[in-house]
Amino acid sequence: MANVGDVFKPGQEVPHSGIYRVVHDTVHHDEHEVTCVYGEHFPPCNHCGEHPRFILEHIAIHVKWHKHFKKD
Repeated sequence: MANVGDVFKPGQEVPHSGIYRVVHDTVHHDEHEVTCVYGEHFPPCNHCGEHPRFILEHIAIHVKWHKHFKKD
């Protein structure tokens, strides 16, 4: 179980769908936010490779897994 503020590296499995802040090599790019989906893997950056860190900012349930929209 991950918590807001936990940090992840490329190659690790996404523990929760949600919004993640990405911290790159500062020479390459400023921080920015992305949406990541549970069960996928955090990707490497096309420029700074394995350097990015993904910091969980906001946990969200993917609509296809939410009880009001889930198909049986």
